[in-house]
Amino acid sequence: MEVPNLQSNFRILVINPGSTSTKIGVFENELHIFETTIRHSIKEISQYNRVIDQYEYRKKVILEQLDYEGINISKLDAVCARGGLLRPIEGGTYEVNEEMLNDLRQGLNGEHASNLGGIIAEEIAKGLNIPAYIVDPVVVDELEEIARFSGVPELPRKSIFHALNQKAVARKAASDMGKNYENLNLIVTHMGGGITVGAHHNGRVIDVNNGLHGDGPFSPERAGTVPIGDLIAMCFSGQYYRDEVMKKIVGEGGLMAYLHTNDAREVEERIASGEEYAQKVYDAMAYQIAKEIGAMSVVLQGKVDAIVLTGGLAYGESFIEMITERVNWIADVLVYPGENELQALNEGALRVLQNEEEAKVYTFS
Repeated sequence: MEVPNLQSNFRILVINPGSTSTKIGVFENELHIFETTIRHSIKEISQYNRVIDQYEYRKKVILEQLDYEGINISKLDAVCARGGLLRPIEGGTYEVNEEMLNDLRQGLNGEHASNLGGIIAEEIAKGLNIPAYIVDPVVVDELEEIARFSGVPELPRKSIFHALNQKAVARKAASDMGKNYENLNLIVTHMGGGITVGAHHNGRVIDVNNGLHGDGPFSPERAGTVPIGDLIAMCFSGQYYRDEVMKKIVGEGGLMAYLHTNDAREVEERIASGEEYAQKVYDAMAYQIAKEIGAMSVVLQGKVDAIVLTGGLAYGESFIEMITERVNWIADVLVYPGENELQALNEGALRVLQNEEEAKVYTFS
């Protein structure tokens, strides 16, 4: 029988590496003690050939920042970081192990700054003889088998979505409803630079659109689902290089393509000044999000306890209204604007430290 952890307070360092910044925070249980964003200049970053080569530099500046802020790292009970592009895994909190570190170092599923998270967490934690964790990386894959079929056997549908924020907000919504996340059917929509809509069934995301360069609604900078035949014709037209087409799908798609901005606040200002085309494009993005929510209600067979809207776009009241008026017949709509990935990382580690759940093991050998 597992012996309960009688320690009442846990101090956790959380780390979220981005392409040109590293966000760090320190929590005492749920209490937020300290948070900052360390900016990395292009000059600093460009001297490294691979993302993985940055880990010593980033670890050093993290420790220097903590020292500057007067944070005594010897009092830490755990270090938790954003997970990287690992092999597909189910959601949860994972203790960093050697197999995970090897996959992160190799860039198994691609080069991304988030690959540094687990490595830096382990480097700091092992010197303090405390555990290192990652929580709900973007490769979380809990899809039902039927959801993987795309129509082309060589191109199965993939689960790439805002797992960290979706899972955290789903738990928050469940708590506010006075219920357990594992006993609910929720449709969670993360609306940021990319947009993902997930069907959460009893704590698992059984279907979700690929928010990177797959399907679903167009977003401030991604194209989402596009007419495939026309896309193929564009690829072989001789007018574009591969990277140019990819930019049309990721980075320069969506609002960027139509309105030459990925800033929703600017779009709303243009609408307020009377720009009709901006209104049409904004309406279309809300329409596509609502349509995807409708699709996920079918996945859940119409048994939906709540629809949850989150991410930066959720701050836009008129945008939320456009979506809500199309979907509120399905279920109540709960809105949690923004995202707090540092808090989500802390909560994931804290659940393990408080014996509310067990840390999962990353293993494929």
